[in-house]
Amino acid sequence: MPRPKHAEHENHERWLVSYADFITLLFAFFVVMFASSQTDKGKAKQVSEAVEKALKEGSSVSSVPPAVAKVLGGTVDDKGQGNAQMHGPGGAQKAAKEDQPEVMELGISLKMLSTQLADEIKDGKVEVSMTPRGIVVSLKQAAFFPSGTDAVEPATMSTIEKVAGALKAVENPVRIEGHTDSIPIHSARFRSNWDLSAARSIAIMETLSNRFQISTQRLSIAGYADTVPVADNDTPEGRARNRRVDLVILNNYALSRTEPAKAVPAKKE
Repeated sequence: MPRPKHAEHENHERWLVSYADFITLLFAFFVVMFASSQTDKGKAKQVSEAVEKALKEGSSVSSVPPAVAKVLGGTVDDKGQGNAQMHGPGGAQKAAKEDQPEVMELGISLKMLSTQLADEIKDGKVEVSMTPRGIVVSLKQAAFFPSGTDAVEPATMSTIEKVAGALKAVENPVRIEGHTDSIPIHSARFRSNWDLSAARSIAIMETLSNRFQISTQRLSIAGYADTVPVADNDTPEGRARNRRVDLVILNNYALSRTEPAKAVPAKKE
């Protein structure tokens, strides 16, 4: 008598195989979409290779390849690798670049001045920097003016000539700003630091105009006395840095905010 056949047990877990395959394909799809949005081609290629390897070697959703995790993860490892999303929405904040409009406008002039004045900068006679309003060339009082006077030191004419050469290469207006330290001055010629700072600005303006033919239409002067220090006035070194005349080659950004006031016609009686 034949034995009765036992009913085969149905495998209720077969759906897990299809589910795992589906999740793997879905994961691969999102990774590829993410990689395609990256501007860094090196990372995109790395992600693509990692996904391809994962699909060939197996479909374990829980074990994400390290190369993919490095790109997708929001942390930084000991090698500084990771993704900018750790800094919140929008990614990492971008640092200021030299290709910003206000920097590009005078970038060539900045390089020219930095090269031509390399010796003076090294000796501490001049400082050249790029600021939001333009290039600032700081002429130190100790090198360009005898103490307490507004007479330009004749030995510095070669340096001023270099600056004038850079000014001729651009059409931007130039503001000449005189500064002093906080020690008051009172002499027969200068009643205060305001007088001295303004007089030194005028002296540089006249030198640029009369000796190096820089149009006065491009030049303006200002005297700030000790109100705009760049260092601590409590130390001799700080006071020495504050005694200066700044030549500011204004960019368009600064000019748009410092347009001269327009004359108002007088009313007829």
